[in-house]
Amino acid sequence: MKQFSDLTEQEVLALAITNEEEDSRIYRGFAEGLREQFPSSAQVFEEMAEEEVHHRAMLYDLYRQRFGEYLPLIRRQDVKGFLHPKKPLWLMRPLGLEEVRKFAENMEFEAERFYRKAAENARDASVRELLITLAEAEAGHESLAHKLTAKILTENARAEEHETARRMFLLQYVQPGLVGLMDGSVSTLAPLFAAAFATHNTWETFLVGMAASVGAGISMGFAEALSDDGSLTGRGAPWLRGLVSGLMTTIGGVGHALPYLIPDFYIATIVAVIVVVIELGVISWIRYKYMDTPFLKAAFQIVVGGVLVFISGILIGSS
Repeated sequence: MKQFSDLTEQEVLALAITNEEEDSRIYRGFAEGLREQFPSSAQVFEEMAEEEVHHRAMLYDLYRQRFGEYLPLIRRQDVKGFLHPKKPLWLMRPLGLEEVRKFAENMEFEAERFYRKAAENARDASVRELLITLAEAEAGHESLAHKLTAKILTENARAEEHETARRMFLLQYVQPGLVGLMDGSVSTLAPLFAAAFATHNTWETFLVGMAASVGAGISMGFAEALSDDGSLTGRGAPWLRGLVSGLMTTIGGVGHALPYLIPDFYIATIVAVIVVVIELGVISWIRYKYMDTPFLKAAFQIVVGGVLVFISGILIGSS
């Protein structure tokens, strides 16, 4: 591995050619990954890829004039001290629109810095002139992106992509999190209050509540992760959905188990009931906010289920 400062002009041009080719393929990877859900943004990245192809052609023409047909293979990972290998975001599915745009901005900044640094070390006037030209072009890519965005991403296209992004957020985060929170908040009521009224021992009740919450979280996490790999539904990475669902399930159960750390049984039970009411209210609000369910309807459905489970736990524990 060589230091950037030790590269010859031939090697710098060869590296620049490789970089431009790689960046154009990355942009096409972004376009391909966004095409189905964000077609207008995909077209923007297609245009950016064409720009990189044009830059590569300019560099290669100059390279052949100066050094002939042989083009040594030199890549980012072969040079230390300046450019760094990129994480393969373009291979991931589904792609997040804002994450991709931020990644592209960093690519352009890195490319501009590379060309300016290379121009400082260039001895040949024609090489230095081209490197400066490309540095200015990379610096102008942000304005180019804005122009392409304004041209391609019309108001209707923006609205469609915004709705698609919202739907993906719901499918990947809100829905598994809501299902987990509902399951954790409701399903753990019966074992918790059954243990409470059977033992009247706050510590034992707390242990039962924690065990039920953690067990339900693990179960829901695996169930969500194994139910759908996201390849057809676009619901995202299964491990991420499973993590969200499992974590929210555990939180939903732990919420009304924690009050039983209070030594007094009746005070702990009153606080736990208050926490349950708050949890059911939060679930109702989330369903109203993100799932387009009327608040009163959502509250009625959740409260009826919660009350039935709550009563079942008390009756079983008191028998």
